[in-house]
Amino acid sequence: MIKILKYGEVENSEIFARGNEGIDVSGTVSEIIADVRKNGDSALFKYCEKFDKARLDSLVVSPEETEEALALVEPRFLEVLERAAANIRKFHEKQVRNSFIINDENGIVVGQKVIPVDRAGLYVPGGTAAYPSTVLMDSIPAKIAGCREVVIVTPPNSEGKINPVILAAAHIAGVDKVFKVGGAQAVAALAYGTETIPRVDKIVGPGNAYVAEAKKQVYGQVSIDMIAGPSEILIVADGKTDPRHAAADLLSQAEHDKMASAVLVTDSMELAKAVCRELEVQIPQLLRADIARASIDNNGKIIVADSLDAVIDIANEIAPEHLELCVDNPFDYLDSIRHAGSIFMGRNCPEALGDYMAGPNHTLPTSGTAKFSSPLSVDDFVKKTQYTYYTRDALSRIARDVEYFANKEGLTAHAKSAVIRIEEE
Repeated sequence: MIKILKYGEVENSEIFARGNEGIDVSGTVSEIIADVRKNGDSALFKYCEKFDKARLDSLVVSPEETEEALALVEPRFLEVLERAAANIRKFHEKQVRNSFIINDENGIVVGQKVIPVDRAGLYVPGGTAAYPSTVLMDSIPAKIAGCREVVIVTPPNSEGKINPVILAAAHIAGVDKVFKVGGAQAVAALAYGTETIPRVDKIVGPGNAYVAEAKKQVYGQVSIDMIAGPSEILIVADGKTDPRHAAADLLSQAEHDKMASAVLVTDSMELAKAVCRELEVQIPQLLRADIARASIDNNGKIIVADSLDAVIDIANEIAPEHLELCVDNPFDYLDSIRHAGSIFMGRNCPEALGDYMAGPNHTLPTSGTAKFSSPLSVDDFVKKTQYTYYTRDALSRIARDVEYFANKEGLTAHAKSAVIRIEEE
């Protein structure tokens, strides 16, 4: 059963603890990465057989396999995927940054170019569930950014097949290639390249502890989006909130995995007790009841504070991945929310809207990193470079300042490089 904690009557460490520390897999992941770097495709085939029970002839999903997958997916689901993709594109197209140039002083030009990374690699989990939504969320911003190539790695089933809905989503998003490999070995392949899988410039997408650790270990060799922890939801709710809705929304994240964190923060003890009872009604009805039960019992909590202002303060300190504002006039509180991956406003905006159809990205900072990190966006798939141009006359106007500044730092070669050009005559 979920815990009810009264703020101010228990230790803050209990209020703010996430309680989802995972096992240390760094040694195993390090060995896998080294193996893939040394042995390439042969290591990937070996791990596919070992971990996915799949003996593959090829790591590449063929066009014929994609056509077969599209034929297997329900037409209505294809339509829903298309609508979701349209909303995601509409939102992310607003994120596109433009290059700029400044040329308002005689003989001087400075500017910045916004350039997409050449190749992006997307990790799409297989595991206990298939997530075509992740395909759309991770690949559409990369395409909008202008990446020359967008590829997916995702684990096959024991028959060497990729879930048809994953391939359907990849087709709709315009993904260039899909490879049948998952786990830490897939991350290593994207980071270093193999005979079949090209090395990428950016790796994005969620995964299990092995995937997260692999991303951490290859960072620097390749750019990554974030080290994603277990799924999180925090609901800010007043006493008018329907306990059935709050319970359902908590469970929408609890069913992800046993390490997920579902938290309700409210100023109403009556609501807290009602939600606690409602969870016990709803959990047995879920397809993934065992997972949701473990998440709620081990990591779930309801925090009761004296005021809605205190509730907001607690939410900001926790800095959740998903935050729901289940209050009247939610826009009155929007500016008060300083730390959250994504905010869902009002009583008719369940987090599931953001997972699938609304358009804002669902790849979000977890584990409190919303205090300094942002959702996945077009920005993740571009880099910026700057340029400077001075005529001789323009340089002569400022060279002595450069010389003076450089000498103050003890860098005489810097100073010389500026003044030598104007002293040549």
